[in-house]
Amino acid sequence: MNGRAEFREPNAEVPRPIPHIGPDYIPTEEERRVFAECNDESFWFRSVPLAATSMLITQGLISKGILSSHPKYGSIPKLIFACIMGYFAGKLSYVKTCQEKFKNLENSPLGEALRSGQGRRSSPPGQYYQKSKYDSNVSGQSSFVTSSAADNIEMLPHYEPIPFSSSMNESAPTGITDHIVQGRNFS
Repeated sequence: MNGRAEFREPNAEVPRPIPHIGPDYIPTEEERRVFAECNDESFWFRSVPLAATSMLITQGLISKGILSSHPKYGSIPKLIFACIMGYFAGKLSYVKTCQEKFKNLENSPLGEALRSGQGRRSSPPGQYYQKSKYDSNVSGQSSFVTSSAADNIEMLPHYEPIPFSSSMNESAPTGITDHIVQGRNFS
């Protein structure tokens, strides 16, 4: 002992450390059940409908002549691509719902990590994450900027868009020219 006595309130709750969830983490039985449930629901309720819808839209565009079919394989390559994109879009669209299911789990290290890590970016162990002055926390104010400075949006740089051409037969964007003076004779 170091000679100091620690005094705590008898009912004071000691904050638990945030668990480190890494590649060697073994999920609990409850977490495995939620993983399987998320996988099943994201497939049937998001991926299948989005894949089917994207394939129907693609086939409609091909039949109207808006999209061209492959000379040898027909519409199959574009339909497969639409199906794959719809599948992944469905999986990605279910991520927030699945995270909420894990946050609602009690006695789950993964749920605890998601609850405590809400609004924070992950950083490697041993390093601290410092918020940027442009990140906002729950109250809507930045941790480094005062409320009057947070209201002043003029601090952010303004960028003007570069005009471009959507035409496939032009090789250079419109509005951008080479500043070569024509008609000058250098001889």
